[in-house]
Amino acid sequence: MPNNAKILLIYTGGTIGMIKDFETGALKAFNFKKLLQRIPELKQLDCEIETYSFEKPIDSSNMNPERWVEIVEIVESNYEKFDGFVVLHGSDTMSYSASAVSFMLENLSKPVVFTGSQLPIGDLRTDAKENLITAIQIASLRQKNKAVFQEVCLYFEYKLYRGNRTTKVNAEHFKAFSSPNFPPLAESGVHLKVNNELLPTQNKTLKLHVHKNLDCNVVIIKLFPGINHAVFSALLEVPNLKGIILETYGAGNASTDDWFVADLKSAIKKGIYVINVTQCSGGSVNMGQYETSSSLKKIGVISGKDITTEAAICKLMYLLGQNVSPKVFKTIFETPLRGELS
Repeated sequence: MPNNAKILLIYTGGTIGMIKDFETGALKAFNFKKLLQRIPELKQLDCEIETYSFEKPIDSSNMNPERWVEIVEIVESNYEKFDGFVVLHGSDTMSYSASAVSFMLENLSKPVVFTGSQLPIGDLRTDAKENLITAIQIASLRQKNKAVFQEVCLYFEYKLYRGNRTTKVNAEHFKAFSSPNFPPLAESGVHLKVNNELLPTQNKTLKLHVHKNLDCNVVIIKLFPGINHAVFSALLEVPNLKGIILETYGAGNASTDDWFVADLKSAIKKGIYVINVTQCSGGSVNMGQYETSSSLKKIGVISGKDITTEAAICKLMYLLGQNVSPKVFKTIFETPLRGELS
């Protein structure tokens, strides 16, 4: 790590930025300008840290595409001044945000590391300090004057993941996130072990391209035994609907009832994109492997392969916002753009 690597810490809100008022017991936002006073260990990282906070920090449950645009604009306007970025974010929607930002920042050559915590930064047993310190260290890592990590990542509980491969799996344990279909990019123990073979090679001649148009006329429909025709058809008739993430069973299987297939076929004919992702915690869609998915393949349902639901909905919003031609939409969705699928 070179001396004085410059890191911008972006606080959007969430538990990690809270401290407890021990007189009242209430949580209040932490003043990040006093970060080194609260966490003096950061001085050992030998890097310069500057902070930027949302004017009104939000709970991650209130995260939305407008806020994603705000995050990428902060990165864009500070891109040449800093070597890396750490985004402090509530854990509940962090995987959605990391996925969305990965698509919005094309040709990224510097790390954007999302992190957060399960307990506030001032708690005795907090996980906030370790997550924050290591996330900053990771964002500072350089080799031959280039950033080691050149993508959007998520660091939590000793593991660095590709951001668009993650999903939150636990609301109580410190190990809150999983990357079911892709190994960690790095693991923190006594030493920080980087899995270099997983890191993509970047074309440094390409400049950062920031995409800010996202189309939110989309919906996630999770199949379940008993889903009825009236409910399903009503969802497909939502005004201005442009895309559906269909969470199916196993390797992409769904009901073969005539009404179900006919409704999907009608929606696709109207120009609505239907993406098939598995509702299993890991594994991949493989349409045609079983008879219960062959009909979906025949009518033009798009395979999400091993993408997470979080990355799938964000990729759908991103591609719709780019006005991708219907002729190539399926091909582009089924192609990895930021390492989000295999």
